[in-house]
Amino acid sequence: MEVILREEIEKLGLRGEMVKVANGYARNFLLPKRLAVAATASNKKIVEQERQAHVRREAVEKGEASELAKLLTGVIVTISQKAGEQEQLFGSVTVKDIAEALEKQDFTIERRKIHLAEPIKQLGQHKVTIKLHHDVAVEILVNVVRDEETAEEK
Repeated sequence: MEVILREEIEKLGLRGEMVKVANGYARNFLLPKRLAVAATASNKKIVEQERQAHVRREAVEKGEASELAKLLTGVIVTISQKAGEQEQLFGSVTVKDIAEALEKQDFTIERRKIHLAEPIKQLGQHKVTIKLHHDVAVEILVNVVRDEETAEEK
């Protein structure tokens, strides 16, 4: 089935593109969630108008993301966690923890924009990518340190 995407869908296509997908995927996922519309002549015109408005909005968002990326460059986030003797954490540092630490430094970043291959389970410095826009990404340094309570118990 051919559909026109109304939103960017990772590994499928960009907004306004006409793509061919399985009938079930279109019927059960894309169309009910209004992520796509059936590829008809009238829908093509409507989607083209939406696409032009989106291009203008996208330019503004990209500019804002670039400004935020400049501010985030060089930011170091310090998170304290309880850890064992081999610098192994009791638990892990997740995207939620990083987002909360950034919030304390007055940066409001959505959790889904912070990319971690897997949760951090070791003490030390780790690079974390924040994808602010599909064209704008910035790396920050997350410094995981031993929680003071654990150090005092030893």
